[in-house]
Amino acid sequence: MTSTTDTKENKITRPRRLTGVVVSAKMKDTIVVSVDRFVKHPKYGKYMTITDRYKADDKGNTKQEGEKVTIEETAPISKDKKYKVVV
Repeated sequence: MTSTTDTKENKITRPRRLTGVVVSAKMKDTIVVSVDRFVKHPKYGKYMTITDRYKADDKGNTKQEGEKVTIEETAPISKDKKYKVVV
């Protein structure tokens, strides 16, 4: 009899980093970052701008609206916050 064992490779994944603009800094220790990305439409071939908004953890409220920031994926902090500001 032969024994088959599945060997899984342990992949080390880096956290996702996104760059965007702060659109709201009105919450305590939280900012909202707007991230734009260009995507080609699969059928028509037109390039479109897709805008996503992410809530990010900003300890001490150091960022103001209009600033360009980089955010990094982290373990969930709350229901909506899954990113933190990279200094």
